Amino acid sequence: MNAFVSSFVPAGVRTAFAGAAAPRVQSRSTVTMVASKAIPFLDAPPKLDGTLVGDVGFDPLYLSNYINLDYARAGELKNGRIAMLACLGMMVQEFVHLPGPMFQEPNPLRAIYTVPIAGWVQILAFITIVELITFKATFETGADYGFDPLGMGKKGNLEELQLKELKNARLAMIASIGFIMQIIVTGKPIFAQLSF
Repeated sequence: MNAFVSSFVPAGVRTAFAGAAAPRVQSRSTVTMVASKAIPFLDAPPKLDGTLVGDVGFDPLYLSNYINLDYARAGELKNGRIAMLACLGMMVQEFVHLPGPMFQEPNPLRAIYTVPIAGWVQILAFITIVELITFKATFETGADYGFDPLGMGKKGNLEELQLKELKNARLAMIASIGFIMQIIVTGKPIFAQLSF
């Protein structure tokens, strides 16, 4: 095979690509990359070593090399909890309404435009206050705000419950986007689409 390939290469260039003539350099350090559990054909980022609950090495953009993982996890949980509430809200608001004509819209995307300006000010003020109160705690303790009224985390299975919450949060983030896209495409609320 080498003789065949070298017959097409000019004589002066052959020596530059000759493997036998090149000196071998012994490497002193070896880098071993571990395959990601989530995407086996990619290498797992070095910071995603499995110490965080729910870490399966999914980071195809390698953002974990540049972002504080504790803060990113807290953000993931916070957004996931909001998405879980959003999924529930989009389904419930189709049937349950506040009194008044402006709150009777069953389509969640159209209902946004029926809220008066005073309502938007209240919503934004509430979100701002919650974010300001929890900002420091998010940096210090992640997304653990000590809210456990049923005492479920004290029974020794905290890691299992954290994994369940994280998986449900990830599913809810995808589901809420799916709900929104489905409502945009059909123009109908979620349960109204089930009628045949």
